[in-house]
Amino acid sequence: MEPYDSTQDTIEHIRQVGQLLNRLRWMLDTRAINHDLSKLHSPEKEAYDTYTPQLAGLTYGSEEYRAVLREMHPAIEHHYAHNSHHPEHYDRGIAGMDLLDLVEMFCDWKAASLRHKDGDFAASLQINKERFGISDQLMAILENSVGLVE
Repeated sequence: MEPYDSTQDTIEHIRQVGQLLNRLRWMLDTRAINHDLSKLHSPEKEAYDTYTPQLAGLTYGSEEYRAVLREMHPAIEHHYAHNSHHPEHYDRGIAGMDLLDLVEMFCDWKAASLRHKDGDFAASLQINKERFGISDQLMAILENSVGLVE
């Protein structure tokens, strides 16, 4: 009996992982194209036209910020219902998300921090940890990933 040579099995494994990564990449590309398109249509468009300039001057998570969000409530509820990268989309919050939702959410949070005059991505992650009950383990992964979007 000839000794086992793992080369072919390893090559097949590499091929399969590559196919799966490419499938996820394609799905991420699709999400990038379709991200937040609901904001371009009623009832969201009118609300974002009105409130986005106000939000840009406010500190994320502040009482003033939350007050503006309350004024936008119908549009925001519509947005959450049509965009699965928001924890509010799911009854179970982040626990209802899949990996692609999580990646899109992370990128969305980073981009949102850039819209505020005093935007601070690290601070917003801490606010969202409390807001959404993010576990220490997931929080560590998010914090470990900050450098990927800097």
